[in-house]
Amino acid sequence: MSLAERLDRRSRGVASPGAPPDGPTLRPSVDSARVVRLADAVRSRLAELPDRASMNDERLRSAVEGETALLLADESNVDGTESLVGLRNAVLDELLGFGVLQDLLDDQSISEVMVNGLQGIWVESDGVLHRTTRSFLTMEQLLRVVDRMVHSAGRRVDQASPMVDARLPDGSRLNVILPPLSVDGPAVTIRKFTSAGLTMDDLVRQDSLDAEAAQFLESAVRSRMNVLVSGGTGTGKTTMLNVLSSYIDRDERVVTVEDAVELTLDLPNLVRLEARPANTEGSGEVTIRDLVRNSLRMRPNRIVVGEVRGWETIDMLQAMNTGHEGSLSTVHANTPRDALRRLETMTLLGGVDLPLRAIREQIASSIDIIVHLARDARGRRFVGTIAEVEGMESDVVAMADLFTRTRSNGDLGPLKRTAVSSHRMARRSGEA
Repeated sequence: MSLAERLDRRSRGVASPGAPPDGPTLRPSVDSARVVRLADAVRSRLAELPDRASMNDERLRSAVEGETALLLADESNVDGTESLVGLRNAVLDELLGFGVLQDLLDDQSISEVMVNGLQGIWVESDGVLHRTTRSFLTMEQLLRVVDRMVHSAGRRVDQASPMVDARLPDGSRLNVILPPLSVDGPAVTIRKFTSAGLTMDDLVRQDSLDAEAAQFLESAVRSRMNVLVSGGTGTGKTTMLNVLSSYIDRDERVVTVEDAVELTLDLPNLVRLEARPANTEGSGEVTIRDLVRNSLRMRPNRIVVGEVRGWETIDMLQAMNTGHEGSLSTVHANTPRDALRRLETMTLLGGVDLPLRAIREQIASSIDIIVHLARDARGRRFVGTIAEVEGMESDVVAMADLFTRTRSNGDLGPLKRTAVSSHRMARRSGEA
């Protein structure tokens, strides 16, 4: 389609082929100023209650709902029952929930919520970013929501500690950074995780990969090959790690290590470990590397590291190479080859006094399969390449693509098996 045709379709309101889908359908907007005014009135009434300090959560919620109902009964200029219900829900979200963000977090079609200061609230739906019409009226309102989120996770954020990573009660991952580090106001990023996990059949139906590649990955996990999932931000690495973990035998003992818990493995003999940042005095930090080292003493059959990003890389590689076969992990990278380079770099940054060739030999003997994920301009996530680490050739780690996609007329084709067969899979099958 020519540029002129695309402009003509846009002027007539016709979506171009392959255009991003429309944004999610949100709750009808209510008067934000009225919501804030009513919420402040309820807070004033609650402050006058003699037993306010001794109320438990259930009594406090009941009192909030009661005071809100009384105030709304006296409220004028509310058109219809639907508007009254919307106003009531908005006031309750402001008092008990996360304000204007609450129904965005409740919407199952939204996977990520981003707040850029007072006026910019964005969401990701179906892999595409959309700007909402929502906004915060005042900095006080925004900071109140931020404090409520951070406190619900048992953490704190203030000028002394202006950055925080936390996990909300529903498992969503929260990141907050405050001014002056965030120049235009507080920046909040919330990545949601659905309770209903995807299966490999779901990924096949979504054309993320084909049935033959899915069967190969199942065989790789069951035959205890070490698998590294690579890809950029938001490509679905954690989802793929969850899917691959579903093929682990239920009689195996599995230890997961994460910076913030995101994996949802359905295994009976599972131990989940989560890193801990330093406290306000700068002590008490427990790093991913500490947890990986400790996991080796917990008699695991497999170790699953949510993401390697630092000094723990060498410990993970040694674990894969010393009796913990079948381990899984993820890494940020643009290509499978870049994934191996990142492992080299992170190992060197860990202060390991080893020559580069020795590090590469460690990687070549530890990693069996690399599953590389990508995302196109429409937000569709898919497996771009499945590669095998073949070993060392001279001073370079040799790789071979087992499944890959080819471009035709500018479009990326389906995932297809190459003419190369997996030597490591054949060797594992022979050993079995």
